[in-house]
Amino acid sequence: MSYSPTLIVHICGGVVGLVSGTAAMCFRKGSPRHVLAGRIFVASMLTMGALAAYLAITRHQPNNIGGGILTFYLIGTAWLTARRRDGETSRFDWVALLIPLAIGILMWMNGLKVVRSGASSQNGVPVGMILFMGSVCLLAAAGDVRMLVRGGVFGAKRIARHLWRMCFGLFIAAGSFFFGGSNRPLRLLSTVGVGKYLSPALFNTTLYLILTILPLILLIFWLVRVRFTKAYNGKSMIPGRVAGFVEQKPAP
Repeated sequence: MSYSPTLIVHICGGVVGLVSGTAAMCFRKGSPRHVLAGRIFVASMLTMGALAAYLAITRHQPNNIGGGILTFYLIGTAWLTARRRDGETSRFDWVALLIPLAIGILMWMNGLKVVRSGASSQNGVPVGMILFMGSVCLLAAAGDVRMLVRGGVFGAKRIARHLWRMCFGLFIAAGSFFFGGSNRPLRLLSTVGVGKYLSPALFNTTLYLILTILPLILLIFWLVRVRFTKAYNGKSMIPGRVAGFVEQKPAP
């Protein structure tokens, strides 16, 4: 099986994103290893998202265009959240919120169209997943509006905004990798001559499902830990790092 250079870079970006994203979630938040893994994750995921949208356009796959753009948006805004100081916003944020708003509306319109037609899926994607992704997009847009109206996000709320967008971007990448093709991991490993030496147990749907939803489980864990416990009270992210947390000292 032959792969175009663009597709190879896209796949490599996704694989590196999965590995670095998993590492970033495992390392202690704010540690040098977490920061390094986070930077690699951002670079690889932005590459993957941009090339996913490009490949979807050139291959006339409209459903994948939104996925690539959404991934780029989530990781990009999560990165900006870490780069900025508390309460910092810009006019770019007003433009960026149009992305999840437009994608969310289109997904809901598409999902309702599938429901009215009596079908349970479209191009192999369950209608429930279409509506779920559309809802997440609309929630992201609502979060952007709330941030802009309130003059930015601060402290633990800024940490939570960074974390959930990073984790959900990882969820999209995991779902695309494990369920985006006919046993994509096996296809890729077979291409390089490794797949035949591995146990079939490594290529079953149950394992793929667990690995795909794991970022969502970690997302919930970190949101609860950041927003509803005292673990991150009085802490904020160091601007310019993805993502370090420091104690906020009161002004003299």
